[in-house]
Amino acid sequence: MSVTFKGNAVSLNGKTLNVGDNAPKVDLVAGDLSVKSVGGASGKFQIINVVPSLDTGVCATQTRTFNQKAASLSNAEVFVISLDLPFAQGRFCSTEGIDKVSALSDFRAKAFGEAYGVVLAGSPLEGLLTRAVFVVDPNGKIVYKEIVSEVTNEPNYDAALAAVK
Repeated sequence: MSVTFKGNAVSLNGKTLNVGDNAPKVDLVAGDLSVKSVGGASGKFQIINVVPSLDTGVCATQTRTFNQKAASLSNAEVFVISLDLPFAQGRFCSTEGIDKVSALSDFRAKAFGEAYGVVLAGSPLEGLLTRAVFVVDPNGKIVYKEIVSEVTNEPNYDAALAAVK
């Protein structure tokens, strides 16, 4: 998978995961600084929405869009994961009315980024997470994966949501 940032090739660090693989269970930090896990079997679908930073226009749009579209999903949890501090994520969600998506931070160890192969390397955004969407089924299998080919573009929302239905 090749990824670009503003047309320039970038690399991704971490383990490469594919549809059909078990989704690694990873601990992340919630807004109240508690630990919340994503991946693994949870009994529900998980839409794992990955962004470089909520403080950018495309990332904000992506999170707002998943929040709107997630309102009708009763069988799924929807997450947004970035390296933003939980306090910044909380302010963003509060300001934007994000109430159907749980914001989680990978700032402590970048364990999610490494486990899911989404840490950007060789670009001005080096060290941040690339734009991606993973859908994990209730048994912990990855049933949808999109690493967005151009970091500044939005993902395919409809394809991700179709994987839940």
